[in-house]
Amino acid sequence: MSVQVENLEKNMAKLTIEVPAEEVEKALQEAYNKEKNKISLPGFRKGKVPRNMIEKMYGPAVFYEEAANILIQANYAAAVEESGADVVSRPTIDVTQIEAGKPFIFTAEVAVRPEVELGKYLGVQVTKIDTSVSDAEVEEALEKERNNNSRTVAVTDRPVAVGDTAIIDFEGFIDGVAFEGGKGENHPLEIGSHSFIDTFEDQLVGKNAGDEVEVNVTFPEEYQAKDLAGKPAVFKVKIHEVKAKELPELNDEFAQDVSEFDTLEEYKADLRKNLEVQKENEAKRTKEDEAIKKIIDKSKMEIPEAMIKTQCESMVNEFAQRIAQSGLSMEQYMQFSGLTMEKLEEQVRPEAETRIKSSLVLEQIAKDENIEVSDDEVKAEVEKMAKAYGMEADKLMEYLGDAEKASIKRDLSVTKAVDLIMENVKERAKPKSKKEKEAEAEAKAEA
Repeated sequence: MSVQVENLEKNMAKLTIEVPAEEVEKALQEAYNKEKNKISLPGFRKGKVPRNMIEKMYGPAVFYEEAANILIQANYAAAVEESGADVVSRPTIDVTQIEAGKPFIFTAEVAVRPEVELGKYLGVQVTKIDTSVSDAEVEEALEKERNNNSRTVAVTDRPVAVGDTAIIDFEGFIDGVAFEGGKGENHPLEIGSHSFIDTFEDQLVGKNAGDEVEVNVTFPEEYQAKDLAGKPAVFKVKIHEVKAKELPELNDEFAQDVSEFDTLEEYKADLRKNLEVQKENEAKRTKEDEAIKKIIDKSKMEIPEAMIKTQCESMVNEFAQRIAQSGLSMEQYMQFSGLTMEKLEEQVRPEAETRIKSSLVLEQIAKDENIEVSDDEVKAEVEKMAKAYGMEADKLMEYLGDAEKASIKRDLSVTKAVDLIMENVKERAKPKSKKEKEAEAEAKAEA
């Protein structure tokens, strides 16, 4: 295999990859072996038609597409490594030559890591954050724990109310015709969550378990399914069951049930301590974000569009996995939210750009400061990961390839870069608002 690199504008590169003819022949044979069971010719049993007969009947290019896929998958990663290019996007592939007896040639257009011209990164000013915990915050945390320890009970003596969960079957119709994706069975719908379109949930309030309800809604004008956008719809809904939360009393017995403490006051004191730690951690992250943003603003870099696109796709995939955990498919989510995949990518784009810029800046700082990560530090990080996964560290280390270990090392160097920045920040009090200044002046006047 040979690789040629052509640098393009805006941190893009074109890799031209040539694979020897003998590899092409192997790929064609592999493609034949994969496809032969689908092909039958008179006089031959299915799966027993010789390759040359198939190529004679359907043309020599019959297996080219499958062979090209095999060759690209087998050679792309190695070609990137051989090129030395620091690729940061998915490739745009184009096959330029595939023919039996000749080398296979394809191109991959990719984004490469941009150069970063750093601004000031030591001595950055950040806003000082108050991490004290108020009594109201303790009570709010206590109420949250109370809700977490509630039990769900079936409601039989009253109609549906906001906050209840209704178990429903539903089917949507437009002009009397059922539409695709508008049907569900035994779906738990939290009333007031606004997870369904328009006033769907509001129209279930006041109904009872066992009721069959017609819900009238209108799809948004910008709805992703163009055949539904802006149209009125009727959903036939069957309410199977209504469930509500039953909250426990706040007393010493509650404290004993949910914690290691004997009294409610001891439990509240522990909640306060945990909130203080939480607020300190949040303040640390907020100050880190502020410092990194200021460094980004003073730095220069040109981010290729393909790199942003790849990051957006990755974030949408992360979101899809979270949605799946709640029992919804992306198709269902987009129907009920009125979003399209393009709009979702547009929504995550600002955060995608921020993530990219943060990584680039921190990696450049680590490079400029000669920050190093030892093998022992990588090993310690793998041990943490193994503990989180419930695995043996040695086993996990065996599974990790060079690329994964390099990624861990890069992440640790970035963490050290953040630590360096935060060791050198200068804190300043947040400027008081006009309202705060007026309140202080009024207090002084009264005194």
